[in-house]
Amino acid sequence: MKNNVLMIAVILAVFVATANAGTVSGKVSGVTGESVVYVEAVAGKTFPAPTQQPVVDQKGLMFQPHITVVQQGTTVQFLNSDSVAHNVFWISVSGNKKLGHNLGTWPKGEKRPFKFDNPGAVPLLCNVHPEMSGYVVISPTPYFALSDKSGEYKIENVPDGSYTVTAWHEGAKNQSKPVTVSGDSKADFTLSK
Repeated sequence: MKNNVLMIAVILAVFVATANAGTVSGKVSGVTGESVVYVEAVAGKTFPAPTQQPVVDQKGLMFQPHITVVQQGTTVQFLNSDSVAHNVFWISVSGNKKLGHNLGTWPKGEKRPFKFDNPGAVPLLCNVHPEMSGYVVISPTPYFALSDKSGEYKIENVPDGSYTVTAWHEGAKNQSKPVTVSGDSKADFTLSK
């Protein structure tokens, strides 16, 4: 009997949590390729750092994936899969040069971790191969999405409420707008260079 009551309480808690969460979806236009869309902040909430550590690989003289989106506090592993030495560095995080960093140079098969504690866009470079570039975009919340190549995106399980949602695209100016989430919400962006 106690197990049944506990099971019903758990099901109700999941239902209530799901019932108070919605979806923000839309399209980023004015630019071509993938964009990042994220919820800026949730009033009164902080989020624990994720335990998953995504990998940005250096393979075929490219950063793969070209754009990696993570939540603030995430440790990213930088792997070298090429048979030549690579270096990973960035001169700023969203223009703040005090947050620039150089992970050094390392050979094939090795990884170097870095924990991203500040939200913003990090332009990745390799001083051994100046033609290489990529991005890590750090969202201040766990509510973010990487759009598809046509600009369509969907952020799920956003708690009901009013937020500022921001769209980022490589080489374009960020755009932010207010969004009220209650069930399914729409937010379209038109970015320019």
